[in-house]
Amino acid sequence: MLLYIASGIFVPPLSPVLTPDEPQFETIHHSLRGSPTGVHHTVKQLHHLRYADPNDWSKPQPTGQAGEVIVVLTRRLRLPL
Repeated sequence: MLLYIASGIFVPPLSPVLTPDEPQFETIHHSLRGSPTGVHHTVKQLHHLRYADPNDWSKPQPTGQAGEVIVVLTRRLRLPL
């Protein structure tokens, strides 16, 4: 929406500016590659450490290498101010 000023000039609204009080977020991706057993074990260990629920990981996908799969975890982290 543009603001019309009596002089005939249209002024665009100001862009929202983040204030220092607003949290910043970043999306990060973790990936694990290895044997299905090794990947499954690592996902379980990370769950035991309360880092990520096993259901948060993608389903194992073949990498093209014999006996190797990859899983991905996407997290949105709040960055410190």
